[in-house]
Amino acid sequence: QVQLVESGGGLVQPGGSLRLSCVASGSIGSIDVMGWYRQAPGKQREWVAHSTSGTYYADSVKGRFTISRDNAKNTVYLQMNSLKPEDTAVYYCNALIRGVYSSSRLQYWGQGTQVTVSS
Repeated sequence: QVQLVESGGGLVQPGGSLRLSCVASGSIGSIDVMGWYRQAPGKQREWVAHSTSGTYYADSVKGRFTISRDNAKNTVYLQMNSLKPEDTAVYYCNALIRGVYSSSRLQYWGQGTQVTVSS
């Protein structure tokens, strides 16, 4: 079994910064993709960024958010700068992981961490 655990959410003023972390643990053979999604109240979950051989961002966060990975620690980070009230959402970690004994690639989600941008 694989678990993703996020941390780092909280309340921040507009223009401020937060850094989210997500650690994957369990029966992990390899991690192909790690990324972040978010879901604001009353809205659908949307893709924010992901990291594979490169890094990719939604237009709404490009230039403000930076995704990075520490492969040795099975961890992905999301550095969020110049935060806006519209960034308020629950942020979910997402990963595509191959098991130790299987070549099948499965998708996993974290439990989510709340980010609130408000004065």
